[in-house]
Amino acid sequence: MRPLTDPIAAELADLAPQLLDGYFDALPRARVTVATRLAEALWREDIDDARTRFRGELHGFDRVLLPPVDVDPTSLVTHEGLRAELDSAVNGLALAYARRAVIDPGHRAAAAVAAAPDLLALLDRTAPDERTARLEQLAVEGHNLHPCGRTRLGWHTGDLIAHDLESESTAIGFVSVLPELALGDDLSQRLGVTAPGGRRLLPVHIWQLRHLTRRHPELFADGTLRVLDDVLPARPTAALRTVLPQGSTYLKLSLDIQVTSTRRSISIASTRNGPALSEVLSSLLELVPGGDRVLLMAEPAGVAGLLEDGRQLSTIVRDGLGGRLAPGEHPVPASSLAATDPVSGRTLLAGLVDRYASARALTVPRTAAAGFLREYAALLLPPVLALAARHGIGLEAHLQNCVPTFVDGVPHRLALRDLAGLRVHHPRLAASGARLQLWPGSVIGTEDEAVLLSKVAYTAFQAHLGELVLRLGHSHSLPADAAWRIVREFVDGSLRGHPDHAFYTAATVPHKALTRMRLAGAGDLYVPVQNPLYGL
Repeated sequence: MRPLTDPIAAELADLAPQLLDGYFDALPRARVTVATRLAEALWREDIDDARTRFRGELHGFDRVLLPPVDVDPTSLVTHEGLRAELDSAVNGLALAYARRAVIDPGHRAAAAVAAAPDLLALLDRTAPDERTARLEQLAVEGHNLHPCGRTRLGWHTGDLIAHDLESESTAIGFVSVLPELALGDDLSQRLGVTAPGGRRLLPVHIWQLRHLTRRHPELFADGTLRVLDDVLPARPTAALRTVLPQGSTYLKLSLDIQVTSTRRSISIASTRNGPALSEVLSSLLELVPGGDRVLLMAEPAGVAGLLEDGRQLSTIVRDGLGGRLAPGEHPVPASSLAATDPVSGRTLLAGLVDRYASARALTVPRTAAAGFLREYAALLLPPVLALAARHGIGLEAHLQNCVPTFVDGVPHRLALRDLAGLRVHHPRLAASGARLQLWPGSVIGTEDEAVLLSKVAYTAFQAHLGELVLRLGHSHSLPADAAWRIVREFVDGSLRGHPDHAFYTAATVPHKALTRMRLAGAGDLYVPVQNPLYGL
């Protein structure tokens, strides 16, 4: 009998004993995965003696791929908070691996019946937002550059089984409050739920509702918060706090747990900035190169409940993709591109490039990969670079916020979502003539051009395109220097004569130091990394 010494195993024995063996089998793999990602982050961010202790395969922006680091990841750091997060990441990842081992045979069986060569083909007739959510589930390890992609501090095993990425569904509950305790839009008509007695409606993640009843029983006892009977089922997405009810509208809900390094409640500012930013971006995308190929997943409404700091009962409405795609146009969330397709055994990206090769009649794998990357970069870079250069809006265009669409593997359009992490450079925006009123004290506003450009450089080039270049090298033998030369063409073409060009093509560029940030307990911290776009 295996020892039930960690909290997940002990609870699994009661809640889901069928997963227990799979969990124990997956623990060594999960431990190595987290330790290796941590060691790579320590190397990339030049922390302690990592660059002398570890040796690996060096890629652009000082990304290193190390051989498996077979140690307890908590032994690599002394920071107690980070050690707890790493421990949570290992346990959560092992459970996720165990759950995928149960889920994936079903995909293979369904694909065999349908004669589908891969999961993409199997889901081709699925509604676009449902398809997107299902494909996001493949990114089991989470953020591609963060060692704590499966950290879930605040959740117990039952919560993971009920609400995490591998879960088929979670739920949305509702509370009502007096009008003066709600700030923002009335969501009753959108959601088909009405608060009685002239009170205001606040949607709430079902876990958050239970959390608040434990944390603030007095507010429920005295009627400040009244629970409604209505409950809406919803599919969890990779963001966890963002859920998809039936239909094509997402709800981003406060979720007071720590995922990666951040507690996932929502600020009042985000609920009010979303509609304002959506309106401005919709207008500006009509003016920039490539903007006509961008599908903005706008945030037309939001509301905050004024409990404590206003972060505990906030909601942002986000438009989906339903009814917006052409026949044969299929979304694939960028965060899942590097994930393994459970049907084909290859990455989703590799499968798309093979489709692309067929559509473009290309027979040489690296030629197909180069063509695919060129057409993909043509979707991503022109609008992102132009919005920053011309209007001072730095999109947070990392993998998690982008949903490219494809027609027969050919990059077709780019859906952009989640506006809470972008940066707005006030002087550039004002000079462009655009009008935007951010919520007072919003952290997304800046007067510093380096803050604006660092956001773009890290998310679009390092976290996003860097992952594609790495994976295309592995699957289709595309040389890295050739790949970065393709990317450089778009920087040159988009920014010729503009001062931003020098920033993106300098010898070193700022890299968001996620592990240093956690160790320091501060806001955004950047370290310089070698730039593969330099000198091309």
